[in-house]
Amino acid sequence: MSDKFTVHVPDRRGRGLSPRPYDAQHSIQKDVDDIRVLIEHTGAQFLFGLSSGAMIVLESLRRGIPVERAAVYEPPFYLDGMATHLVARFNTQVELERLEDALATAMRIVGLGPRILQFMPHRLLRLIAARALRVDDRRSTSYASLRELIPAMRYDFNVVSGMNQHLHDLRAVSTPVLLIGGSRSPDYLKKALVALRATLPYCECIELAGADHSSPWNEDLNGKPKLVASILVEFFAAIQSDKTP
Repeated sequence: MSDKFTVHVPDRRGRGLSPRPYDAQHSIQKDVDDIRVLIEHTGAQFLFGLSSGAMIVLESLRRGIPVERAAVYEPPFYLDGMATHLVARFNTQVELERLEDALATAMRIVGLGPRILQFMPHRLLRLIAARALRVDDRRSTSYASLRELIPAMRYDFNVVSGMNQHLHDLRAVSTPVLLIGGSRSPDYLKKALVALRATLPYCECIELAGADHSSPWNEDLNGKPKLVASILVEFFAAIQSDKTP
């Protein structure tokens, strides 16, 4: 792989970031500004983003962040419209510290996990969420806890809801982009990649067999990071061969 740095922009559900107090005035412009500073200070020429982090990467490219290549893993564009009423409900539940309800609502918004969860009444989803929180509370781990991360998910929903209507604006991106998805991921994420493939001027698309939305996570979080990394190494290293006489 190239000796150039790669900046990884995770989502908060992937536990790649520490939780922080929520700022209701936060906008994706602040995320883009953060990436710009990282690029300036590290000299990185590659970007990789997961989920809402993938949306931040794409918007950074649209706004002219100067990198040679970027890869994104399943940016969650909702082509049929995002359930903004559920996002509003989630925000209220977090503010009231009703984290079991908030997690149950988030499960419905993101559409991950078994498909049957989407048809369960809220009270049953809340029981599943409450159990997940109890299990997480008993874990001894260096990761931030679910109780810390659920409030931070407001940032993810902020990014996604703000970007959801601007997919077609990404036609302006001139940076080569690799679109990555998993064969076991929900249909709406697969459709988003199809739409992006038709929109981005310079892109490749790959589906990883047996992978899902959490595959870029660490192995102890049931991810498959080596599988994802092998694809990134090949894509980012290709820039060297492109420049070889």
